[in-house]
Amino acid sequence: MLKYAYIRGVSKRTGVPALDKDLVRKPLNELTENDKEILEKAGREAELKLYRFKNLGELPRVQKAIGFLKGVWPESLLDVGSGRGVFLFPFLEAFPYVSVTSADILDYRVEFLRDIALGGIETLTAVQENIVTWNAPDKSFDIVTMLEVLEHIPEVEKAIFNAVRLARRYVVVSVPSKEDNNPEHIHLLTKDILTDLFTRAGAKSLHFDGVNGHLFMTARV
Repeated sequence: MLKYAYIRGVSKRTGVPALDKDLVRKPLNELTENDKEILEKAGREAELKLYRFKNLGELPRVQKAIGFLKGVWPESLLDVGSGRGVFLFPFLEAFPYVSVTSADILDYRVEFLRDIALGGIETLTAVQENIVTWNAPDKSFDIVTMLEVLEHIPEVEKAIFNAVRLARRYVVVSVPSKEDNNPEHIHLLTKDILTDLFTRAGAKSLHFDGVNGHLFMTARV
Protein backbone atom coordinates (compact mmCIF):
# COMPACT_ATOMS: atom_id res chain seq x y z
CA MET A 1 0.00 0.00 0.00
CA LEU A 2 2.96 2.34 0.50
CA LYS A 3 3.46 2.78 -3.23
CA TYR A 4 -0.13 3.89 -3.71
CA ALA A 5 0.09 6.20 -0.72
CA TYR A 6 3.19 7.79 -2.23
CA ILE A 7 1.52 8.40 -5.60
CA ARG A 8 -1.49 9.97 -3.87
CA GLY A 9 0.72 12.05 -1.59
CA VAL A 10 2.73 13.49 -4.47
CA SER A 11 -0.52 14.26 -6.28
CA LYS A 12 -1.87 16.09 -3.22
CA ARG A 13 1.32 18.10 -2.79
CA THR A 14 2.09 18.97 -6.40
CA GLY A 15 -1.02 18.26 -8.47
CA VAL A 16 0.95 15.75 -10.57
CA PRO A 17 -0.19 13.17 -11.36
CA ALA A 18 -3.71 14.51 -11.59
CA LEU A 19 -6.03 12.08 -9.83
CA ASP A 20 -9.75 11.81 -9.25
CA LYS A 21 -10.60 13.28 -5.84
CA ASP A 22 -12.48 10.18 -4.74
CA LEU A 23 -9.44 8.04 -5.52
CA VAL A 24 -7.25 10.30 -3.39
CA ARG A 25 -9.67 10.32 -0.46
CA LYS A 26 -10.51 6.63 -0.36
CA PRO A 27 -8.94 4.74 2.57
CA LEU A 28 -5.96 2.73 1.37
CA ASN A 29 -7.43 -0.55 2.60
CA GLU A 30 -10.49 0.04 0.41
CA LEU A 31 -8.58 0.45 -2.86
CA THR A 32 -9.70 -2.04 -5.49
CA GLU A 33 -7.36 -3.75 -7.94
CA ASN A 34 -8.65 -1.36 -10.60
CA ASP A 35 -7.87 1.61 -8.33
CA LYS A 36 -4.33 0.33 -7.87
CA GLU A 37 -3.86 -0.09 -11.62
CA ILE A 38 -5.02 3.49 -12.19
CA LEU A 39 -2.68 4.82 -9.52
CA GLU A 40 0.32 2.87 -10.76
CA LYS A 41 -0.28 3.93 -14.36
CA ALA A 42 -0.55 7.56 -13.26
CA GLY A 43 2.61 7.27 -11.20
CA ARG A 44 4.59 5.81 -14.08
CA GLU A 45 3.32 8.44 -16.50
CA ALA A 46 4.43 11.10 -14.01
CA GLU A 47 7.84 9.38 -13.92
CA LEU A 48 7.71 8.81 -10.18
CA LYS A 49 10.44 6.50 -8.89
CA LEU A 50 8.20 3.57 -8.02
CA TYR A 51 11.13 1.14 -7.98
CA ARG A 52 11.76 2.46 -4.46
CA PHE A 53 8.98 0.15 -3.31
CA LYS A 54 10.52 -3.13 -4.42
CA ASN A 55 10.32 -5.90 -1.83
CA LEU A 56 12.93 -5.21 0.85
CA GLY A 57 11.54 -7.37 3.63
CA GLU A 58 13.55 -10.44 2.65
CA LEU A 59 16.90 -8.95 3.71
CA PRO A 60 18.13 -11.06 6.64
CA ARG A 61 18.90 -8.10 8.90
CA VAL A 62 15.44 -6.64 8.22
CA GLN A 63 13.81 -10.01 8.97
CA LYS A 64 15.82 -10.19 12.19
CA ALA A 65 14.66 -6.75 13.30
CA ILE A 66 11.02 -7.38 12.39
CA GLY A 67 11.11 -10.71 14.22
CA PHE A 68 12.48 -9.10 17.37
CA LEU A 69 9.90 -6.31 17.24
CA LYS A 70 7.05 -8.80 16.86
CA GLY A 71 8.21 -10.28 20.15
CA VAL A 72 8.06 -6.97 22.03
CA TRP A 73 5.29 -5.23 20.01
CA PRO A 74 6.21 -1.54 20.26
CA GLU A 75 3.70 1.14 21.18
CA SER A 76 5.71 3.70 19.19
CA LEU A 77 8.93 3.64 17.21
CA LEU A 78 11.61 6.10 16.12
CA ASP A 79 13.54 4.99 13.04
CA VAL A 80 16.78 6.94 12.73
CA GLY A 81 18.22 7.41 9.25
CA SER A 82 15.37 5.76 7.38
CA GLY A 83 17.02 6.50 4.04
CA ARG A 84 15.31 4.62 1.22
CA GLY A 85 13.06 2.70 3.59
CA VAL A 86 14.98 -0.59 3.61
CA PHE A 87 13.76 -1.29 7.14
CA LEU A 88 11.02 1.31 7.51
CA PHE A 89 8.81 0.06 4.68
CA PRO A 90 8.67 -3.58 5.85
CA PHE A 91 8.01 -2.30 9.37
CA LEU A 92 5.08 -0.16 8.23
CA GLU A 93 3.62 -3.16 6.41
CA ALA A 94 4.07 -5.47 9.41
CA PHE A 95 2.90 -2.98 12.06
CA PRO A 96 0.19 -0.86 10.40
CA TYR A 97 -1.20 0.48 13.68
CA VAL A 98 2.05 1.47 15.42
CA SER A 99 2.93 5.17 15.54
CA VAL A 100 6.23 5.64 13.68
CA THR A 101 8.52 8.66 13.51
CA SER A 102 11.24 8.71 10.88
CA ALA A 103 14.20 11.03 11.50
CA ASP A 104 16.59 11.77 8.66
CA ILE A 105 19.05 14.60 8.03
CA LEU A 106 18.37 14.78 4.28
CA ASP A 107 15.49 17.01 3.22
CA TYR A 108 14.60 15.02 0.09
CA ARG A 109 14.34 11.80 2.11
CA VAL A 110 12.00 13.53 4.55
CA GLU A 111 9.87 14.93 1.72
CA PHE A 112 9.60 11.45 0.19
CA LEU A 113 8.34 9.98 3.46
CA ARG A 114 5.99 12.90 4.08
CA ASP A 115 4.39 12.21 0.70
CA ILE A 116 3.72 8.64 1.83
CA ALA A 117 2.14 9.92 5.05
CA LEU A 118 0.09 12.50 3.13
CA GLY A 119 -1.18 9.77 0.81
CA GLY A 120 -2.78 7.82 3.63
CA ILE A 121 -0.18 6.28 5.97
CA GLU A 122 -1.48 8.20 8.96
CA THR A 123 0.75 6.42 11.49
CA LEU A 124 3.91 7.85 9.88
CA THR A 125 5.55 11.16 10.78
CA ALA A 126 8.77 12.25 9.05
CA VAL A 127 11.06 14.87 10.59
CA GLN A 128 14.35 16.38 9.47
CA GLU A 129 16.50 15.88 12.55
CA ASN A 130 20.04 14.83 13.47
CA ILE A 131 20.12 12.14 16.15
CA VAL A 132 23.33 13.69 17.51
CA THR A 133 21.69 17.01 18.39
CA TRP A 134 17.94 16.34 18.51
CA ASN A 135 16.56 17.58 21.83
CA ALA A 136 13.22 15.76 21.90
CA PRO A 137 12.04 14.92 25.44
CA ASP A 138 13.49 11.92 27.28
CA LYS A 139 11.79 8.57 26.61
CA SER A 140 9.74 9.98 23.74
CA PHE A 141 9.60 6.63 21.93
CA ASP A 142 9.00 3.08 23.06
CA ILE A 143 11.71 1.73 20.74
CA VAL A 144 14.46 3.39 18.70
CA THR A 145 15.86 1.63 15.62
CA MET A 146 19.19 2.47 13.98
CA LEU A 147 19.81 -0.04 11.19
CA GLU A 148 22.91 0.57 9.04
CA VAL A 149 23.22 4.07 10.49
CA LEU A 150 25.85 4.32 13.20
CA GLU A 151 28.76 3.51 10.89
CA HIS A 152 27.96 6.73 8.97
CA ILE A 153 27.87 9.15 11.93
CA PRO A 154 31.06 11.04 12.88
CA GLU A 155 29.90 11.71 16.46
CA VAL A 156 28.77 8.16 17.04
CA GLU A 157 29.03 8.34 20.84
CA LYS A 158 26.65 11.31 21.01
CA ALA A 159 24.24 9.53 18.66
CA ILE A 160 24.16 6.48 20.92
CA PHE A 161 23.72 8.49 24.10
CA ASN A 162 20.81 10.38 22.53
CA ALA A 163 19.17 7.20 21.20
CA VAL A 164 19.30 5.61 24.66
CA ARG A 165 17.88 8.80 26.17
CA LEU A 166 14.96 8.86 23.72
CA ALA A 167 14.00 5.19 24.16
CA ARG A 168 11.70 3.81 26.84
CA ARG A 169 12.44 0.11 26.29
CA TYR A 170 14.90 -0.82 23.54
CA VAL A 171 17.40 0.50 21.02
CA VAL A 172 17.82 -1.82 18.02
CA VAL A 173 21.01 -1.57 15.94
CA SER A 174 22.64 -3.24 12.97
CA VAL A 175 26.10 -2.40 11.62
CA PRO A 176 28.55 -4.05 9.20
CA SER A 177 30.63 -6.67 10.98
CA LYS A 178 33.75 -6.29 8.84
CA GLU A 179 35.65 -3.67 6.86
CA ASP A 180 34.29 -2.81 3.41
CA ASN A 181 35.00 -0.40 0.55
CA ASN A 182 32.13 1.99 1.24
CA PRO A 183 33.73 5.42 1.77
CA GLU A 184 30.70 6.53 3.79
CA HIS A 185 31.39 3.86 6.42
CA ILE A 186 33.68 5.75 8.76
CA HIS A 187 33.54 3.35 11.74
CA LEU A 188 33.85 -0.38 12.23
CA LEU A 189 31.75 -0.88 15.35
CA THR A 190 32.66 -4.18 16.93
CA LYS A 191 30.81 -5.96 19.71
CA ASP A 192 33.32 -4.64 22.26
CA ILE A 193 33.02 -1.05 21.03
CA LEU A 194 29.21 -1.14 21.00
CA THR A 195 29.15 -2.73 24.45
CA ASP A 196 31.35 0.04 25.83
CA LEU A 197 29.38 2.86 24.19
CA PHE A 198 25.91 1.57 25.06
CA THR A 199 26.88 0.67 28.62
CA ARG A 200 28.26 4.14 29.21
CA ALA A 201 25.08 5.58 27.70
CA GLY A 202 23.03 3.76 30.35
CA ALA A 203 21.77 0.64 28.57
CA LYS A 204 20.99 -2.14 31.04
CA SER A 205 21.52 -5.26 28.94
CA LEU A 206 22.75 -6.01 25.42
CA HIS A 207 22.17 -8.97 23.11
CA PHE A 208 24.20 -9.60 19.93
CA ASP A 209 23.71 -11.80 16.87
CA GLY A 210 25.55 -12.14 13.58
CA VAL A 211 23.39 -11.77 10.46
CA ASN A 212 25.01 -12.22 7.02
CA GLY A 213 27.96 -9.89 7.41
CA HIS A 214 26.21 -7.64 9.90
CA LEU A 215 26.16 -7.35 13.67
CA PHE A 216 22.63 -7.13 15.08
CA MET A 217 22.21 -5.77 18.60
CA THR A 218 19.33 -5.03 20.94
CA ALA A 219 19.90 -2.84 23.99
CA ARG A 220 17.40 -2.73 26.83
CA VAL A 221 17.36 0.71 28.44
